[in-house]
Amino acid sequence: MITRLLSAPRELVFEVWTNPDHIKNWWGPNGFTSTIHKMDVNAGGEWEFILHGPDGTDYKNKCVFIEVKSPERIVYDHISGPKFRSEITFDALGMKTLLTMRMLFDSAEELEKTIKTFGADEGLKQNIERLKTYLEGVESI
Repeated sequence: MITRLLSAPRELVFEVWTNPDHIKNWWGPNGFTSTIHKMDVNAGGEWEFILHGPDGTDYKNKCVFIEVKSPERIVYDHISGPKFRSEITFDALGMKTLLTMRMLFDSAEELEKTIKTFGADEGLKQNIERLKTYLEGVESI
């Protein structure tokens, strides 16, 4: 789980998280780029993307949205390995947003394996910092 107070209104943070024209600019850990192939942000919709690692390795990802409540909450299952459920909440605090992201794994062993194999704990922190930096350059939706 990670939380961050972002200096942007909730509607803008939600837009930057759910619009492929935005998310392609910040999604992924430091040094990674992403190509969004499909992003249907509705319950049952699919999100397919490739993370391009700094070493040239491509990581194909597929997610299915379980719940989307604009601009408050997103829940999706990451169905390509490693498998987990993400729950993201966007809480309005005046003109700022408290972002909370939880990644739920089937077991503690799966979580530890994902951290060891992919550095997912540090990658998650970097991903949210990239979002924070990206939001500084976005004026409005």
